[in-house]
Amino acid sequence: MNNTTYSMKKSEIESKWYIIDAQNKPLGRVAAEAAKLLRGKHKPTYTTHLDVGDHVIIINCDKVVLTGKKLDQKVYRSHSGYIGGMKEITARDLLAKSPEKMMTHAVVGMLPHTRLGRQMAKKLRVYAGSEHENIAQKPEVWEVK
Repeated sequence: MNNTTYSMKKSEIESKWYIIDAQNKPLGRVAAEAAKLLRGKHKPTYTTHLDVGDHVIIINCDKVVLTGKKLDQKVYRSHSGYIGGMKEITARDLLAKSPEKMMTHAVVGMLPHTRLGRQMAKKLRVYAGSEHENIAQKPEVWEVK
């Protein structure tokens, strides 16, 4: 009986491409599935200290759903660092102006806030419409439950 734990090496990492359709699906559910794929938690070879995740393409972000009163009550804030430099935008305005930013913000917030998380976030591609430019990678469809 072998009592050693298998640890994956950097040379053994294989990544696939997945595509997620966000049309008529809740923002958080799509973001959680994308974060799981980016981290690699769906694989049996998941290793915490390596980037073993896959590439993720999210399409139709402009048709994502926010439940309840979140469209008007959820506020995205950023600060420039200067006095009085806080900017606020509601979810409804951000969805109309830049739906890609909303989805990216949700997914990156679910990744680790470290160098490894930033490396994982580079493998995320978000598109507002149904067209994307990563057809050559032959992405597989990932269904959000």
